[in-house]
Amino acid sequence: MTQHLSSTLAIPEVSSIPRHVAIIMDGNGRWASKRMMPRVAGHSEGLNAVRKIVQECRRIGVEYLTVFAFSSENWRRPPEEVGFLMKLFLKSLKGEVSRLAENDICLRLIGDLSRFDHAIQEMIEFSEAKTANCKALTFTIAANYGGRWDILQAMQRCVAANPNLKPEDISEELLQPYLSMAYAPEPDLFIRTGGEQRVSNFLLWQLAYTELYFTDVLWPEFDEAQLHKAFDWYSQRERRFGRTSAQLASQVMSDAV
Repeated sequence: MTQHLSSTLAIPEVSSIPRHVAIIMDGNGRWASKRMMPRVAGHSEGLNAVRKIVQECRRIGVEYLTVFAFSSENWRRPPEEVGFLMKLFLKSLKGEVSRLAENDICLRLIGDLSRFDHAIQEMIEFSEAKTANCKALTFTIAANYGGRWDILQAMQRCVAANPNLKPEDISEELLQPYLSMAYAPEPDLFIRTGGEQRVSNFLLWQLAYTELYFTDVLWPEFDEAQLHKAFDWYSQRERRFGRTSAQLASQVMSDAV
């Protein structure tokens, strides 16, 4: 597995198109409620938005796309909504995996998958295996995932693999390979639709130096044009990673020589 740089230990390369985009797809229920439809109808419509964004990211050269599909706190929702989401999740995996493979898109799932029923776990395993050699885009779905859970499970696995570990030996380099997204660089751009302005326990470790973009647009209405609007905003950001603006300007001048 490629070891990706930590933004707190080294300065990552920056380009106008983010290499890794992470999205909280918020607003499905409100989209449906505004139309006097049941909340679950919004989740079905939201799946269409996922298809559009995955294809557009692949087309323009994004290498990693990560979406927050179901948090570890979402089990608190009404049982009928959770049940529908589980059925939709299984149905979408069955329906989309061949399309992903045909488009050279690798599918990864992160989170505590043990809580899902056997049929979903089997379909996840099948889907990941079928797309394992795809290279154009790595599409990650976070399901039953939480940022705190991720850090805790990484620490537990790290200690299990290093039983004689001393506190002073713990470092980012030691822990990083055990995080759920060790296979990907840290996100360059985080997008949250639906108007809320928080990260909601999503990729807490990985978002340290990510640019945070919030929009009032509800997820089912977030299309290719909205994605490019987020990218345009991102391209204007000054990504300093602890440095000053003067240092960045000096580097740009040096690179131009």
